[in-house]
Amino acid sequence: MKKWKRIIALAGAVLLVIMYGCTLILALTDQSETMGLFKASVACTIIIPVLLYAYTLVYRLMRHDKDDDDTT
Repeated sequence: MKKWKRIIALAGAVLLVIMYGCTLILALTDQSETMGLFKASVACTIIIPVLLYAYTLVYRLMRHDKDDDDTT
């Protein structure tokens, strides 16, 4: 399980770096259609880490509850 966590964490870090790069490139270009892409990139840069944290928190809570049920 630890191996999968590391792989997922690495994939998430690579995804964030790519999104930051896209945000920077879209911010520097001056075309009419890039404004929508820039807004989407900024939104994903904020939303994806928050969702990953929420999924991790829920997983820990569910796993903790499951461990408590097994001991009784």
